[in-house]
Amino acid sequence: MHSVSEENYIKAIHHLQKRSELVSTNDIAGKMNTKASSVTDMLKKLADKNLAVYVPYKGARLTQNGVDCANQIVRKHRLWEVFLVEKLDFSWDEVHDVAEQLEHIQSRKLIDELDKHLGFPRQDPHGDPIPDSEGNYEKVKQVQLSKLEKGATGTITGVIDTSKDFLKYLDKHQIQLGSSIEILEREDFDESFTIKTDHKTLHISQNIANNIYLKTNS
Repeated sequence: MHSVSEENYIKAIHHLQKRSELVSTNDIAGKMNTKASSVTDMLKKLADKNLAVYVPYKGARLTQNGVDCANQIVRKHRLWEVFLVEKLDFSWDEVHDVAEQLEHIQSRKLIDELDKHLGFPRQDPHGDPIPDSEGNYEKVKQVQLSKLEKGATGTITGVIDTSKDFLKYLDKHQIQLGSSIEILEREDFDESFTIKTDHKTLHISQNIANNIYLKTNS
């Protein structure tokens, strides 16, 4: 059994490790909003428990045990998000903070029963894949809207930014998972886009386009 603090560090390293094999102490400190000295202390603890490999003055990476632990934390978080949206009528911009608390519940039986109760969902309300009980993900073929050219069409499959402000912006314009998108124009000057959705024609910034995933029709 791991402490809440240990699990938060494991999840942070897991997130950052996708970009680098060895994650720097400063990057972890930035992610955790804490001092580098505190990170060093925790990395030593994780290394002692065979959850991470710590290289002094350079950083750390998760061991296979650490990766397995991270996948289970992510699984719990995303299953709770599905439960909150589907069963308790939370909106998709409300669930992250609550799931952050629920993800630390240790009962494996509870999570397996929750997964079964929900019908073994493959994705959370933001389109992120949910690991199965063995930590396996289903790979989704998707691309950032910002990578597409004029004339491309597709369906929204996920978002990168799950902040309340961004999700409320999407809700304001009736954009959600499953929404159809057609790119009407792409501006070379600022890489902004004019898109057609199921409900309207809309001009969006490059930042917004960077944070929307589409499954293209071609």
